[in-house]
Amino acid sequence: MQQVDVIKVQEDQKSILRQLIELYEYDFSEYNDQDVNDYGVYGYKYLDHYWTDENRYPFFVKIDNNYAGFVLINSHSYLHKDDKAKSIAEFFIMRKYRRRGNGKKAAIKIFDMFRGHWEVLQHGNNGPSKSFWKGVIEEYTKGNFELLDVETEDWKGQGYIFNNGVR
Repeated sequence: MQQVDVIKVQEDQKSILRQLIELYEYDFSEYNDQDVNDYGVYGYKYLDHYWTDENRYPFFVKIDNNYAGFVLINSHSYLHKDDKAKSIAEFFIMRKYRRRGNGKKAAIKIFDMFRGHWEVLQHGNNGPSKSFWKGVIEEYTKGNFELLDVETEDWKGQGYIFNNGVR
């Protein structure tokens, strides 16, 4: 049984998170058809905001004390009207650690850290994400959620909304 820890990213660890985001963006390019820029990176325009804006929370996922992914939380919501609702902005588990329950453990730890309204979106082309979040959220909420269609500025997909208790 692997030990899954979710640890807040400190500002002096930003370069580690930036590298993990590049791996995530590479994986995700299969679904959003993005290319690297002229510098050979995908880049993540909101990275610095996780240390300058309120209601943004960066976390590493460590498995057996090894970097294995990250979770970025914010309060930008497409489906929720509650301005205190939390949203999974980005969620990444490295391929080596997938399909072993590690992502589910990390997601549950994140949900338990922030009580209240939640929104979790999935890109319309990302079948594995849809399957993962369906299982996690159905189990976590015991079926007490809504699944809605969503359209952002860049893509169409689906989103789960649920409440895991008042803060």
